Amino acid sequence: MTNIMNTSGATGRAGTVPGRVPKKKHGFFNPFRKDTAEGYLMATPFVILFTVFVVIPVIWSLVLSLTSYNIIQPMKFIGLENYKELFTNDDLFIKAVKNTFSYAVVAGPLGFIASFLFAWIINQLKFRNTFALAFYAPSLTSGLAMSVVWLYLFSSDRYGLVNDILIRLGFLSEPVQWTKDPQYIMKLIIFISLWTSMGTGFLTNLAGLNNIPKDMYEAGKIDGIRNKFQELWYITLPSVKPQLLFNSIMAMVGALGVFDITVGIAGFPSPDYAAHTMVGHMYDYAFLRFELGYASAISFLLFLLNFGLGRILMKIFSSKDE
Repeated sequence: MTNIMNTSGATGRAGTVPGRVPKKKHGFFNPFRKDTAEGYLMATPFVILFTVFVVIPVIWSLVLSLTSYNIIQPMKFIGLENYKELFTNDDLFIKAVKNTFSYAVVAGPLGFIASFLFAWIINQLKFRNTFALAFYAPSLTSGLAMSVVWLYLFSSDRYGLVNDILIRLGFLSEPVQWTKDPQYIMKLIIFISLWTSMGTGFLTNLAGLNNIPKDMYEAGKIDGIRNKFQELWYITLPSVKPQLLFNSIMAMVGALGVFDITVGIAGFPSPDYAAHTMVGHMYDYAFLRFELGYASAISFLLFLLNFGLGRILMKIFSSKDE
């Protein structure tokens, strides 16, 4: 009895050897293993869908990019020849890269900032739901469908609404070829893209702003915050970091994947390839020339570009403990 009491006093458990940590049971019905199994089971649908629709297409795209394949003839392995051709002999691809980056550098950040700024302003208005609906409603229509409206406004003859107004006001003496002159095409597309950027990003920002507790602003006033700018910098922006991260990645992906609105405004191919983008180049080789190996090389470069920029944005907007 004495020995048992001494042993249990040293280890907290009768029958165990002092100084030795009892081993955990790793049987199938162990509670820890059961919770783990349930977690894996709940994640299985996502893992399957992610593998089928993301991992396998990316791997298959990489494999195709190393081949010469046109659907009719057998696939032929050519190594890195497609990538070499893209960067050394394909001037149109270089132009598509320049157009894509010139669009992404302007439309991506400006659309991202505008979607947050308008959401922040509308969140402080009295009838914010009405204003939110007015801003969000245009994004429900696809860019290709909305291009019909924009083509009427920016028609290249004097019957176009913008040309007519500018001529009546005396700013123009003759109509501007908005959709046919290469120097105006990309500027017009960027302007229209900014107008349509009030979509998912705007709504996500508005939801994030609504979820900030009012107590934080009251506590901020007690701590010395005196104006709206200080509220925005010290409370609002840190509180909506997850939404900013999501919107920045969506803006980047949308900017690098621009295609439908360029086709709707400038046609395909556009005059002097002024609106030719990387996705348009990939579409040309994949669905018009059926050179799937070459098109896969372009798509894999786009994937690497999106992945790399996405990692940079996660570094910028993620918190240190995330």
